[in-house]
Amino acid sequence: MRICIVLLLIILWSTNVFAQKKYYKEYYKNGQLKQEGWLLNDIKVDYWKYYYKNGSLQKEGSFKNNFEIKYWYFYRQNSSIKQEGHFKEGKKNNWWLFYDKEGNVDHKCQLKNNKKNGYCLMYNKKKLIKASKFKNGNKLKEWTDFSSFKDENNLNDLRQ
Repeated sequence: MRICIVLLLIILWSTNVFAQKKYYKEYYKNGQLKQEGWLLNDIKVDYWKYYYKNGSLQKEGSFKNNFEIKYWYFYRQNSSIKQEGHFKEGKKNNWWLFYDKEGNVDHKCQLKNNKKNGYCLMYNKKKLIKASKFKNGNKLKEWTDFSSFKDENNLNDLRQ
């Protein structure tokens, strides 16, 4: 039994010794930073940032085993917010917010495995103008009248 425990400790220690976590940076030919983040045995982990050729931030978020996870932000080249939302194992999930060039929410959608699944709400100047309901990427219904939308739906489903 004692030998098994010693062998197990040696194996655990050796895997930690050989696991190489390093901070990685890649550059464009023009010298601007292209991406930076953590690698563990050449696999993307933890927090990463990506940049446009002009040096402005393009997107930022976390990885686990080369898959995007948790909350991500995407930006335009002028640094204004473009979209934000949750990833799960590399796929968009939960609520995603999409912004117009002025930084106002243009629309927000519930996604599951990169497909619209739930509600999509469209705005114009911060006012709700259209709502749609989706299942697995297929549109089930669309509303342009907010009162009928409220009557037919559980608005608690719209909470983020």
